[in-house]
Amino acid sequence: MARTKAGKGGGTSDRRGAGGGGTPATVAATRAGVTYTLRSYDHDPATGSYGEEAARALDVEPGRVFKTLVAEVDGRLTVAVVPVSASLGLKALAAAVGGKRAAMADPAAAERSTGYVRGGISPLGQRKRLPTVVDASATGHGTVLVSAGRRGLEIELAPADLIRLTDATVADIRA
Repeated sequence: MARTKAGKGGGTSDRRGAGGGGTPATVAATRAGVTYTLRSYDHDPATGSYGEEAARALDVEPGRVFKTLVAEVDGRLTVAVVPVSASLGLKALAAAVGGKRAAMADPAAAERSTGYVRGGISPLGQRKRLPTVVDASATGHGTVLVSAGRRGLEIELAPADLIRLTDATVADIRA
């Protein structure tokens, strides 16, 4: 079943495990049979915060919109999924994956590893599956939004589906 309707700043499209094409993130969600909603908006290239832009454009509480960050924990790339309204706690991320030191990854390394461009990195459908930690606050919402793999496109899904599809650890990783 698919349904499309115009929405504020763009459109929405519901998918229930059917359809094809799209980004690697939407293909991964579809193949897994996950119910999700695509939410698009007109991306402003001059924006400083992609996640906050998405929350504003889609009229969604910033605590439900999550950004995907790539860090290096003890030399290994690791994905952190945190609300756009918060900052990543690097020490908390390291502890969540049993590491000692964490730093933000080089953007070029993050893009190469995930297959996505900065500002459009999705935790779903990455080129190379990386260890992933989803902030515990996600579980307090019925649905959350994460990048669907390109700037101006978000995928809304249940936190349990996000955690399952990324094989994520759940921990409080906000600073």
